[in-house]
Amino acid sequence: MSTAPTTETGESPKPVPAAPEPRAAALRTLKPLVLRLHFYAGVLVAPFLLVAALTGLLYAASFQAEKIVYADELTVPVGDRKLPISEQVAAARKAHPEGTISAVRVSPEDDATTRVLLSGVPGVDETHTLAVFVDPYTAKVRGSLEQYGSTGALPLRTWIDEFHRDLHLGENGRLYSELAASWLWVIAAGGIALWFGRRKAQRKVRGTSGRRRTLGLHGTVGVWAAAGFFFLSATGLTWSAYAGANIDTLRTSLGQATPAISAAAGDHAGHGDGAEASGKPTEGDLDKILAAARSEGLGDPVEIVPPADASSGYVVRQIQRSWPSKQDAVAVDPATNEVTDTIRFADFPVLAKLTRWGIDAHTGVLFGLVNQLVLMAVALSLILLILWGYRMWWQRGRGSAFGRPIPRGAWQQVPPQILVPALAVIAVLGYFVPLLGIPLAAFIVVDVVLGEIAYRKGKRTYAQ
Repeated sequence: MSTAPTTETGESPKPVPAAPEPRAAALRTLKPLVLRLHFYAGVLVAPFLLVAALTGLLYAASFQAEKIVYADELTVPVGDRKLPISEQVAAARKAHPEGTISAVRVSPEDDATTRVLLSGVPGVDETHTLAVFVDPYTAKVRGSLEQYGSTGALPLRTWIDEFHRDLHLGENGRLYSELAASWLWVIAAGGIALWFGRRKAQRKVRGTSGRRRTLGLHGTVGVWAAAGFFFLSATGLTWSAYAGANIDTLRTSLGQATPAISAAAGDHAGHGDGAEASGKPTEGDLDKILAAARSEGLGDPVEIVPPADASSGYVVRQIQRSWPSKQDAVAVDPATNEVTDTIRFADFPVLAKLTRWGIDAHTGVLFGLVNQLVLMAVALSLILLILWGYRMWWQRGRGSAFGRPIPRGAWQQVPPQILVPALAVIAVLGYFVPLLGIPLAAFIVVDVVLGEIAYRKGKRTYAQ
């Protein structure tokens, strides 16, 4: 029997590297797939994201621009005493007898005008209203402008808002912004996974050049701005065409829908001023209607909405979207000036509150100027990331070649125990967010078909 010779070297034996954990090794197989998805999603969706970012940047700045451009209509010298609302409305109707009153926004501050909103005015978009601005101290009409939306957007902000939302193409144009919102979080999540999957030394920007420097800038800014991207994506989808409808259905099924006030006027409906015979709603005293709402604690800013028909009452609701949100509402019977229904924002379901706050933060009204500056910074970050991303694509080329694609076949390297659950999650997300699911399914089909064609030609390549 013999033994192997030993040598005395004075050195400790080198430790044998530990075998990688099976789960960690399996997860690492996802990296090529994430890289391919991030690359192609970035290249193909980036133009839509770029338009959304540019128009979003303009929209965030439009609030302050609106105050400057329409200062004459929005503000007045402070007087001694504000006139009754009925006198202000009468002055507006004298100057603009066309259309019907759809709402009255009472002067919320000492130097602010009252807005009398008219619907059905010839020459005004049917989804908009004509806002007549009245000096609350003198009842002098200071002008009229077309208004859109619950935030009271005037022509400048309305034009930018519609450009951001649908490129002025109507309902079909909304698909662009929903596509951008659907994919923004996916691209951001993929970028974060790739960035933190790199060694720390490879993330440096200082002292680097060329594609490595571009990648460092792209990754660093992307990681810092990722939270903003996730937020904009989630809140943008809440009022999109298809995903938004699915979200509303889900909220309703969970009992988390936004409450609606009942404007039924009660036993007195249709009993005043011949309303029963004419079928027209009873005209109440706006000052008494407002006083009834004030008695329920509704402070400024408020909007008074006239009855829709003879069986309905007035609705007075708070319209403050900035923090703290004021969204209480009351219904008032015009015949008795009694409050018939009340809704308190404090009693809203949790998801209804979160939806309200999310939309208001997305549009830049929740925290005012600070909110708008943050949105501008996030939009600018997205613009830079897209430009850097295309630059990296160019730098991947050889000579004059533009952007070598990421090798195909990465999904085949993913173990079934990871791939199958991942596909299930993607299928569920694709169902609720169709403008994510449909393009992703199309991409997979095209990728598989092209891969099969390349295989048959003997040119199939796999991700390394």
